[in-house]
Amino acid sequence: MAPSKSESAYRLLHERITEGSFTPGYRLVLGTIAAELGCSVVPVREAIRRLEAEGLVTFERNVGATVVTTDAALYLHTMQTLAIIEGAATALSAPFVDAGQLAAARAINQLMSELLLDFDATRFTELNNEFHQVLYQHCPNPHILDLVHRGWNRMSLMRSSSFTHIPGRARESVKEHEQILDLIEAKAPAAEIEQAARAHRTRTLNAYLAAASLPASPL
Repeated sequence: MAPSKSESAYRLLHERITEGSFTPGYRLVLGTIAAELGCSVVPVREAIRRLEAEGLVTFERNVGATVVTTDAALYLHTMQTLAIIEGAATALSAPFVDAGQLAAARAINQLMSELLLDFDATRFTELNNEFHQVLYQHCPNPHILDLVHRGWNRMSLMRSSSFTHIPGRARESVKEHEQILDLIEAKAPAAEIEQAARAHRTRTLNAYLAAASLPASPL
């Protein structure tokens, strides 16, 4: 079944925003997008409302819809949220992560370790995303999983604000990945896995805040 016009508009805009074709601050002109898709502005408006609900687009009176801009406050709020919900998703997903998926996650983390010798922040971030997706993808709570996906969507707009600015954090991140994998493999209590995943995300946040001469997160 072919997607609706609204769904097609949403997919197009979502892809261009998350892949960087539409950069932060880019103005989304309904008429131009509708003409490209060969439809009216109504489905485009519906798509933009979905993106606004996901935190990828902002709407301002007399300005219109624009791709959300990146700043320290947005990074702080997104990372604080992810620390909580991704930690929970990882813990809930842990019982369903099988040996093959653990091996796949370890292989990804090994590639990340090898990148430390000739650091590539963009590729490291891509692998980091893949690593965490393996761990939280089986979360049985669809509401938590939806929130995690929304958080990662926002983070995709801020790739240059993570390991690009705090390359020294990468080595510790790889070590913490191994610790989380060991806990999952040992079938540690959910609370222990959740705490390790939350601390991992918070340490990255605090490294970024320190590099920006801002106070650490109180969480």
